[in-house]
Amino acid sequence: QVQLVESGGGLVQAGGSLRLSCAASGSMFSIFSINTMGWYRQAPGHQRELVASIAGLGRTNYADAVKGRFTISRDNVKNTVYLQMNKLKPEDTAVYYCNVGARGDDYWGQGTQVTVSS
Repeated sequence: QVQLVESGGGLVQAGGSLRLSCAASGSMFSIFSINTMGWYRQAPGHQRELVASIAGLGRTNYADAVKGRFTISRDNVKNTVYLQMNKLKPEDTAVYYCNVGARGDDYWGQGTQVTVSS
């Protein structure tokens, strides 16, 4: 089992920045089994969508809508994944969820609200 705790959401004006963090904890075996870490988001009336992911060796993947504005990174010592969000737009408003893959299972954080005002 892996537990995920997210932080860093909030309200920001368009053009501003936010940094999300997601810390993973659990048994040593589970933590060592973590492979891909990522962020998804879900806006009202929309399906949950991938924002960005980062594999264990650092390969990253971004949704087209955030390329050039968001940066995902991870600290494997702290078992934490980050999402630096710059040049935020109102359409980035959503609940952001941390996701971790470990031993074929998916784990989700509780979600953190990001609201971008115009």
